[in-house]
Amino acid sequence: MEHKPLSELSTVADLKPSMQPKVLSKRERLDRWAELLEREPDRILHTLEEIEWKPKAERRALRADNSALTVAFNDPVLRTAGLESDRFGDAVRFFQITEHEAHIVLCSCHGGEFMRSDEAARRVRGIRSPSLWSLYFGWFSYR
Repeated sequence: MEHKPLSELSTVADLKPSMQPKVLSKRERLDRWAELLEREPDRILHTLEEIEWKPKAERRALRADNSALTVAFNDPVLRTAGLESDRFGDAVRFFQITEHEAHIVLCSCHGGEFMRSDEAARRVRGIRSPSLWSLYFGWFSYR
């Protein structure tokens, strides 16, 4: 048997990836994130500190160890689907949510430096369905 590097094999064979990653809809991405958070409901997660007061560039780069975003980024399904990091800006882009919606899930101003994972999951489910915000958050949506 002759061994060749992958780069040389392309000259003698038609190489194609064996499997294309599944494209997830916005709802599937948010549902997956919520499900991951619900797997360990008592897990204590860090929030992101005062998101709304940070300049835009700093806000986009914001992250915290062991946050709800860390839970998402540690998932191979979400990473394969395109989640690039556990930074605020990458999450906004990947989950196709507004900065305001991400703020609702992640910011320390909604309960302090820490939150339970089941609370983070409830917030993710809430931003997934803004018409139901009053059920999730006790607020009314003004959209």
